[in-house]
Amino acid sequence: MRVINLTPHNINLDAPNKERQTFAPSGTVARVSTLPQQPVEGFPFPVLSPVRYGAVEGLPEPQEGTFFLVSGFVAAHVKGRDDVFSPGTAPAHAPTRNEKGHIVAVRCFVQAG
Repeated sequence: MRVINLTPHNINLDAPNKERQTFAPSGTVARVSTLPQQPVEGFPFPVLSPVRYGAVEGLPEPQEGTFFLVSGFVAAHVKGRDDVFSPGTAPAHAPTRNEKGHIVAVRCFVQAG
């Protein structure tokens, strides 16, 4: 099994009964494209229309025995893939936090849509 991290940061996994695993960035970052916004008139300051999202970019095609780690935002835009996961950062997932409350590791991954 191979895990490819498509985020720009290390992802640490504190799985139950296992040593911490660190997944280093692969150098490729999966992102969700945005579509052009239009100016909205009638305000005393510059306003743009709401952001509309396009396709996921930077996500390779499925590969036998390979799993891809992406951000939660990207995972929310991926459909029909059982090989794409995001870090489990919700309070219910009980991620490991440092003394400042920042997440330093997750305890699980969440499968994309």
